[in-house]
Amino acid sequence: MAHNYFDIYYKAGENPTFCYRSGNMVYEEMLLNGALVSNGWNGAGYPLDLLACMPTRPDHKRYQEPFAFNIELDGQSIDFCLEFVDFYTEREEGFLKATLVLESTVKPVVIKVITILDGTQMFTRYYEIENKSDSTMCLSRLTLLGGALDEIKTEKLTLSHDVEDFYSVGYFADDRWANEGKFCWKKLKTEVTSVDTRFGRDRFRHPIMMLRNNLMGKIWFAQLGWSGGCRFTLDYNAKPESTDTYLSFKAEITAHNPMYVLAGGEKFVTPEVHMGMVCGDFDDAVYEMHSHIRKSVLTFPEADPTAALVGAGMGAEHDMSVQTSKIYIDRMYEMGGEVFIVDAGWECPPDRQTEWGDFTGTNIPNPDRYPNGITELADYCHSKGMKFGLWSDIESLGRLSKAYTEHPEWRAPNIYGEASRRLIDLTVPEAAEYMENELARIIEEYKLDLLRIDYNTDYKEYFNLRDTGTGIKECLTMRHFKTVYGIYQRLKKRFPNVIFENCAGGGGRTDLRMMKAFNHTWVTDNQCAPLSVMITNGMTVALPPERVDRLFAGMNSHKFGSLDLQMRNTMLTHMSLNVISPVTAPMNDVQLDFVKHSVQLYKDFIRPFLCTAKTFHHTPDAAETFNDGFSALEIASPDGERGAMAVFNLCDTNETVRKIRLKGADASKQYQVTLDNNGEKFTVSGRELKYEGINVYVPASLSSELVLYKEI
Repeated sequence: MAHNYFDIYYKAGENPTFCYRSGNMVYEEMLLNGALVSNGWNGAGYPLDLLACMPTRPDHKRYQEPFAFNIELDGQSIDFCLEFVDFYTEREEGFLKATLVLESTVKPVVIKVITILDGTQMFTRYYEIENKSDSTMCLSRLTLLGGALDEIKTEKLTLSHDVEDFYSVGYFADDRWANEGKFCWKKLKTEVTSVDTRFGRDRFRHPIMMLRNNLMGKIWFAQLGWSGGCRFTLDYNAKPESTDTYLSFKAEITAHNPMYVLAGGEKFVTPEVHMGMVCGDFDDAVYEMHSHIRKSVLTFPEADPTAALVGAGMGAEHDMSVQTSKIYIDRMYEMGGEVFIVDAGWECPPDRQTEWGDFTGTNIPNPDRYPNGITELADYCHSKGMKFGLWSDIESLGRLSKAYTEHPEWRAPNIYGEASRRLIDLTVPEAAEYMENELARIIEEYKLDLLRIDYNTDYKEYFNLRDTGTGIKECLTMRHFKTVYGIYQRLKKRFPNVIFENCAGGGGRTDLRMMKAFNHTWVTDNQCAPLSVMITNGMTVALPPERVDRLFAGMNSHKFGSLDLQMRNTMLTHMSLNVISPVTAPMNDVQLDFVKHSVQLYKDFIRPFLCTAKTFHHTPDAAETFNDGFSALEIASPDGERGAMAVFNLCDTNETVRKIRLKGADASKQYQVTLDNNGEKFTVSGRELKYEGINVYVPASLSSELVLYKEI
């Protein structure tokens, strides 16, 4: 679908209406008697007042909180008693930015409601809250988007249905480390359903929610661009005996209160929410979401992902000596690696690299480990034409670091008065200056081409409390993360040619706001099949595949599954490699030949279209995937000229022949298809590939096939 239409249909009057149209998505709001309320959605391009005398809008009286946002200051809600001040738009090439200015009559506050359209069926929303008084105000509630979402008039249906079959909610069903990306669809119960991350639940759940109207073929999708606490809530008001159902939602920020203390005269800019809708299937929704993310969200010019260089490296699982490092550099180079990364452990003395958590914040290569300095490895990489990268957990202070002892004031107290164990409180200006200066020094002094930023802080650590000069203790999360974003963005501008790779104990901080200054991100520390396959499948829903780092070998993945499965789990994403042989043993030529073949396929066939690829999730539900013992992921160039599909058998399956349809194929084209397991090639029509399918042989549990197709 071409992304080239966006417009705002604005109707002034006693209750002004704002109809946001982008592609075929329509979202409407109204300033109704002093409250900005959601008027609902349409996925076929129609404004909701198409029938001028009979508009298709929700009955706002059915909803306790029909408001498009919730803002609470000093314990007072300012969702209502709002006065219209202004509405204006700014058009740039490819974008339309709308600003609605409202003034509260409850508090001396001006709110700017800012919406950005880009032609995709997803938009960006955030707010600017200005304290017009001379006194402080405490922000204690913040919903970025909410109100009526959908209604079903069941008497218009020709069949009888159970109301709990009407909707399904999709989200990552696990918040634990090493379980990222477990995307599941579940029936929406006739009650309030909330999906929390980071504040109410652990941090390894990417903040995404999808909702599917199973009767009408509509899908809504939303992501919160925020690294702190957040929550999606769905309130489904339906009864089996009722003829009508009512569904509302909220996308909100969560933390201890007050979340933020606005000084007199201060303007506060909120985090962003990204939300959209399609009439279509799951792949249509993912396509619109990826298109929006590529066009409007992850657009920091210095964080261009298109190079997609093959990463490789080693860390604390090895002795990390200079000699061992050079051997692995040679081997990674032979395998096809383009960047060599020294991971956690470089700050530690020899034989203590597994204690790296205690040494974070040292920021100096251990002189006993690197007697000539770590730049010896950088120079060695550069002499081979490889880039050199280094890991840092700069936002943490290990107990053996100098700063940990010298600056206790950099560790904020939690709600029990206990000092943070590791987290540097970046609301302290000196701490923020230290972090930014140290990172700049590390990049320059150690000749980095890649900086890997890790973040191994427990999620409870960054909801600490402190008086920041107002006399009121506030939750530090807002100020802390705004500082984090600013630091990485400034550094990326300062070092535009250095690749910034994001990591957070795996996938603990993959949200869209954190990703802005990063070229790509680690999404998990779990590389072991079959969960590793599920994680790849799920995280390529939330993020475009070129932003998703997946690892071949290393981190115990060698214990589970075939060599081909381990490799193909990274080939449709941003490829990373690890070692295939101990340093004391030669590499196995059979392994090595397969790795070199696969890396070359990635470079020659997949990488040229990866950053614009359409992604097709043939097995989108993790629970069903495990039950069926089968997973398949496909990417294709937007013009249908070429594509690739990785087909996986998971555990406990006797199925060896799988029938697959290549969704990215163009029915009007002819293709040469290659089955990578045995190199067989054949010619087939796009119509057969797309609509009838072909059989592929997958020999056993935890094995795979790679199907490549190219127009001829």
